[in-house]
Amino acid sequence: MSKTPIPKPTESELEILQVLWQHGPSTVRFANDQLNQRREVGYTTTLKLLQLMLDKGLVLREDDTKTHIYRAAVREEETQGLLLDRFVDSAFGGSAMKMVMQALGNHPTSADELAQIRSLLNQIEEQRNGNSNPKS
Repeated sequence: MSKTPIPKPTESELEILQVLWQHGPSTVRFANDQLNQRREVGYTTTLKLLQLMLDKGLVLREDDTKTHIYRAAVREEETQGLLLDRFVDSAFGGSAMKMVMQALGNHPTSADELAQIRSLLNQIEEQRNGNSNPKS
């Protein structure tokens, strides 16, 4: 796999990528129908966005049939990681702690979510300490 940097998608491009990640390779019509479930988007707008995304390397197009099929050329996790890194850098001065504190302070957190957060923190701590077994 190439180590070329992932291009940063716009908000509209990210919406289309979400459709492709969720549903797999899709026609312009299908992607447009999915987008229209959230907000009104014209078919030609979706087509133009997909053409721009093809030029940027965000999607690939299968031209074998009359109807073009588009699929994501970037992985969801990598794109989320890229966007999160840029967001943390720009909005929180690179501090993940500030971002987490802000998120936890602004939204109610369920007992289950807190348990999952504690579990994640324990896993991170174990990895840093080189332990594979939790401390007793």
